[in-house]
Amino acid sequence: MINIPIEVFAHYSSILTKKSIPISEQTNYKKWLRYYFDFCHKYNLEYSNRENLAQFIKKLQEKHQTQIQQKQAAHSVYLYYEVLETNVNPVDKNKMNLDVNGQPSLKMVERISISSSLPQVQEESIQKNDSTSEWKKIYTNLLAEIKIRHYSPKTLRVYVMWLRRFYTFTKNKSPLSLSSQDVQEFLKYLAVKQNVSASTQNQAFNALLFLFRHVLKKDFGDHRDNVRAKRRRYIPVVLSREEIEAIFTHLSYPYDLVVKLLYGCGLRLFECLNLRLHNFNFDAGILTVHDGKGQKDRTVPLPQTIIPQLKVHLEKVKELHQNDLKAGYAGAFITGLLEKKYKDCGKELIWQCFFPSKMLTFVLDSKELKRYHLYETHVHRAIKQAVRKVKIMKRVSAHTFRHSFATHLLQANYDIRTIQELLGHSDVRTTMIYTHTIKSSTVKEAKSPLDFANPSAKLS
Repeated sequence: MINIPIEVFAHYSSILTKKSIPISEQTNYKKWLRYYFDFCHKYNLEYSNRENLAQFIKKLQEKHQTQIQQKQAAHSVYLYYEVLETNVNPVDKNKMNLDVNGQPSLKMVERISISSSLPQVQEESIQKNDSTSEWKKIYTNLLAEIKIRHYSPKTLRVYVMWLRRFYTFTKNKSPLSLSSQDVQEFLKYLAVKQNVSASTQNQAFNALLFLFRHVLKKDFGDHRDNVRAKRRRYIPVVLSREEIEAIFTHLSYPYDLVVKLLYGCGLRLFECLNLRLHNFNFDAGILTVHDGKGQKDRTVPLPQTIIPQLKVHLEKVKELHQNDLKAGYAGAFITGLLEKKYKDCGKELIWQCFFPSKMLTFVLDSKELKRYHLYETHVHRAIKQAVRKVKIMKRVSAHTFRHSFATHLLQANYDIRTIQELLGHSDVRTTMIYTHTIKSSTVKEAKSPLDFANPSAKLS
């Protein structure tokens, strides 16, 4: 499929934003535009000729695309024509700077998007959430308070979500007049009307507690009359060693390597995908996890059996990095202010993501192309497909491999404190949940009462 020059994609992205195309649909719009370019290139047509749109839609009809898809494709190409009218050089076959193979000399991404986990996107979304000036200020202050405490972007998204729902529930009530009674009514509404789970109720409670204490600077009340939902004890799903090996065989590269690190090192998925090259110490056989859950660091031993695979993968990452630099890309995404403190550190090899994304991300502010890490959704999809092929009758997710890591260490008679440190748990009581996933192996094993000797037999 033919690729599209960076300048055109940049202007096209801005047009989609101006036209209020939902972010969830922008990827499809860009996909249809690439299909249009491929169609024109295949049949030797000019990309800027509006008469080609009718032929393109006719081709989609022959491919049995639905009416909705045809309409969306037509709209996407129509918006591209608007890009041409805004003083962007028309992109035809003579002006695309094609190489000898008929492809653009500058590599382009398969899709361009801005990751929702980046801080600047969160900031923009907050500013557009509400029309009331008072609530806009609340959103802004919430963002500031969370940034001051260095909470994760996921925490920010969750708290903003609950703020929106609380705002809707109170029917645009002034933030200055909010009281603890409003919180009680909202929590009661979630429990009775929405029938949400205990963890969701407690999450909403914590979000509103943060809102009142740190944003509104108001008394939250003791809420003694408001019964807190009690979470049931959850026994983690654990896979056997045979099941894990079977899943490995049905995972393609690089997802097999991701899952092997999840299980072999007991990593959370975001910890694994956020790994940089400097996190690996192959000489010492140690992996350092920076900024894990709660912004905590820890070290875990690298599985010796996969070190050769990790080194082969490392060489591929180095080669990809060199190609990115030659193409003029801006390197990897750097979180926080590290990029300002260490200029151009995103282009340094040690800061590259160990699991780089196959696609590039266009940053509108800096007009640069950067490479993010693999997307979590892609890993989840790969695991789900592998589990389906193996036909395992368990609810398996990426976190299941972390549960299996802890359980198998416990079965191997590892000390519970050691497992706590390897998992990065703050409280050993969190780690103790894995004692319920294994059979008792004490000196005096627990037995069922039916297995006890019959007392009446002794009397007779």
